[in-house]
Amino acid sequence: MTRGVVYVHAAPAPLCPHVEWAISGVVGTRVSLSWTAQPAAPGLLRADIGWRGPVGTAGKLAKALTAWPMLRFEITEEASPGVDGERICQVPGRKVWRSSTSANGDVVVNEDRLRALLAGATSVDVVQHRLNDLLGTDVDAELEPYRRAGEGTAVTWLHQVG
Repeated sequence: MTRGVVYVHAAPAPLCPHVEWAISGVVGTRVSLSWTAQPAAPGLLRADIGWRGPVGTAGKLAKALTAWPMLRFEITEEASPGVDGERICQVPGRKVWRSSTSANGDVVVNEDRLRALLAGATSVDVVQHRLNDLLGTDVDAELEPYRRAGEGTAVTWLHQVG
């Protein structure tokens, strides 16, 4: 078992019940999120919820939420014994970014990905650009204003059943 957090950084109001339904379908219990205005995107709403469940739950949650490309979200899964953690982010207009994370939350880039990066690099600039892609630098830059807008809000914990 592990735990994590779903951060819906920005969603249109009509989509909010569908987001709750999708999360409920993954965790196996009814979910009701506390939606608040997203100051970084007037007219959109934000919410977050903590979860506990089997390893791999973050991936299942992300798969459920990617049905709506206009959602801006971030899902974390903590590292557990023998398994790296994970962070998955969606920003409208970009492909979903996903990476393993260490026990302290740092992005982990494995050896094979680094070898592939170096093998295809034609210049130092290409290496830097591809490394930034692997680290999610651009995704983090786009999400940061939405994260700051949610500072100080309480995270509700959801306990998975079954």
